Amino acid sequence: MPYPKSAETMWRADPLYDVVVILDWNLTRRSQGRGSAIFFHLARPGFLPTEGCVAIRLGDMRKILQRLRRGAAIEVR
Repeated sequence: MPYPKSAETMWRADPLYDVVVILDWNLTRRSQGRGSAIFFHLARPGFLPTEGCVAIRLGDMRKILQRLRRGAAIEVR
């Protein structure tokens, strides 16, 4: 920060990014015009839209995190 194209503020007053999983979307195999990093994070109240990320309730996130292991894959459909 600052980054002239765009940058996400990860430290926030709301709980949106209290838990974040970085998905390998356009991260290791970059392709211009396909967006930047896509995060798996907590949902806003009312499940308001994200900026292209995947968001869920805290309770659901906890259940998923308990099952994740090194090398696990999260498939978004």
